[in-house]
Amino acid sequence: MAVTTSFSRNLEPKGAADEIAHDLQRCSPTFVLYFASSEYDQAVLAEAMKVRFPEASVCGCSTAGELVTGKMMNRSCVAMGFDHDTIAECSVQPLYNIADENHIPHVFRQFERMHGIRMADADRSAWVGIILIDGLQKAEETVMETIGSHTSIPFIGASAGDDMHFDNTWVHCQGKAMNDAAVCALLKPGRGFEIIKTQSFRLMHKKLTATNVDEKKRTVLEFNYKPATLAYSEALGIPEGEVCEKFMSNPVGLMIDGEPFVRSPQQILDRAIIFYCAVKQGMELQLLQSTNIIEDTKKAIDQALSGIERPAALVNFNCILRTIELDQNDELDDYGRLFTAIPTIGFSTYGEEYIGHINQTATMLLFK
Repeated sequence: MAVTTSFSRNLEPKGAADEIAHDLQRCSPTFVLYFASSEYDQAVLAEAMKVRFPEASVCGCSTAGELVTGKMMNRSCVAMGFDHDTIAECSVQPLYNIADENHIPHVFRQFERMHGIRMADADRSAWVGIILIDGLQKAEETVMETIGSHTSIPFIGASAGDDMHFDNTWVHCQGKAMNDAAVCALLKPGRGFEIIKTQSFRLMHKKLTATNVDEKKRTVLEFNYKPATLAYSEALGIPEGEVCEKFMSNPVGLMIDGEPFVRSPQQILDRAIIFYCAVKQGMELQLLQSTNIIEDTKKAIDQALSGIERPAALVNFNCILRTIELDQNDELDDYGRLFTAIPTIGFSTYGEEYIGHINQTATMLLFK
């Protein structure tokens, strides 16, 4: 079998690893990717997963909910094993101290030595990266910008979660669980890949320009030279005191090639707005209105599959804010069923990575 998925609801880490190993051994994996609830002892789980797959490259992270073929879950561990035919070459490397240091050049040199390529000019149609990041360090933008300045290989991934506790998020690399860290996986799929990015919003054609920003704190003090909450309320045509109620249904988007890259407001501080990802000084943003997640996701998947005779696997990084909206609309089961026909794993994230750091988006890696 080329790709095998597995899951365990056993919250004892070694027991969960045993169950997953029993299922994944069928494909003799060379690469194992897994996502696990923060209820697991992360250090024990990371070590147990590597012990059970000593010959494979192994990485994962903590979550705010899990997804496996056809099912949205929580309090579980989901995993996918790839054989050599599906992933012809792979390696994983940790990034330490991401809040303060830049280790991307060192990691990329490691990749170059291992694979005999130059990251600066490697074939972006042949190679793809997965990036998993500690979701509480606010370092995603710096990491993604550095990756983009050193390679054109697309890196896709997400920020680890901790079931909405916002205390500790973890990434796992080759048996070790780490905070203030990220893990990079470099993959050469044997039969190619596609990247899917989908968000469920339409443009309201109302522009908000960030005219006073504390970029380090991801805080916009002013839009359009007015207090941020006032400008936001005027754009929506609502009282300023009701702005916070509209954050999930009306975030803002940075437009790139006609596509919104979503920035989601988190909370209000005085009349400033704190965001889940960075808004830069002078950035022009479009106000967005939410649409139907199920319909939009199905359309994006169908479009990606239209030219693929037999998809091998899909990894889905789905924003926790989308999961919350699906739950509020009693659509979690409907969303899970969208991934019944393709071997799938994924998790509810604290932000998504593709080109940069974004919110309220699903970024997916589809293997042919």
